Amino acid sequence: MRYEGLLQGKAVMITGASSGIGAAAARLFAQEGADVVLMARREDQLTLLAKEIVEGGRRATAVVGDVTDPGDVERAVAATVQAYGRLDGAFNNAGWATAGTALHETDDEVFDRVIDVNLRGVWNCLKHQIRAMLAAGSGGSIVNTASVAGVLATGATASYIAAKHGVVGLTKAAADEYGDQGIRVNSLVVGSTLTELMQQVLHDTPALEEPFVSRSAQKRMARPVEIAQAAAWLLSGRSSFLTGAAVPVDGGWTAR
Repeated sequence: MRYEGLLQGKAVMITGASSGIGAAAARLFAQEGADVVLMARREDQLTLLAKEIVEGGRRATAVVGDVTDPGDVERAVAATVQAYGRLDGAFNNAGWATAGTALHETDDEVFDRVIDVNLRGVWNCLKHQIRAMLAAGSGGSIVNTASVAGVLATGATASYIAAKHGVVGLTKAAADEYGDQGIRVNSLVVGSTLTELMQQVLHDTPALEEPFVSRSAQKRMARPVEIAQAAAWLLSGRSSFLTGAAVPVDGGWTAR
């Protein structure tokens, strides 16, 4: 029996695709049969990743852009439709965080930036992705990267906690509003993940590793591909009756 990938023939847009979870998702989705559009701000890394995927036998398009700019998001969605004829799925993964500064000491500019990238960025993506899916009339699936900070007060910066709670709320609202039109929207409640950025943080501040690890029931951090695997399942037909959910991919952090 011939195996077809979870995302065989699907056109999928990924934000924050130049590194970390986004880059892992791009590689995995392509392996699972998807044609991908990669969006991020770092052109060199996007170009190299798209080239790698194409050399592996799948189609990939790189779009340099910032999710906080609605015009950039609209351009990325249009590029997906132009390249592949439709938008079947989207993984809204771009994010930005700061160290755990106390709420009363957080600068207004930092608050605004955290909200812009993590919440407004998802809002911008949802608006344009849903418009494209409605225009095609064939439904679709969208996955938003939230965090354990989207359901708990984790000790992270308050602005990040607020933004990720907002992502969970936006996800539920969109799922409820568009479910009867064949569009599913879910979020991932992500725990500590060993991305390139996390590795640099731990190199600079080794004492942070213990609390990150100890909160997981598995006593380790996730590999980026483990988050991508959950996103791939949610984007696939294997999760066809699941929408509006905040799915924990946190090694048991929120179970404790």
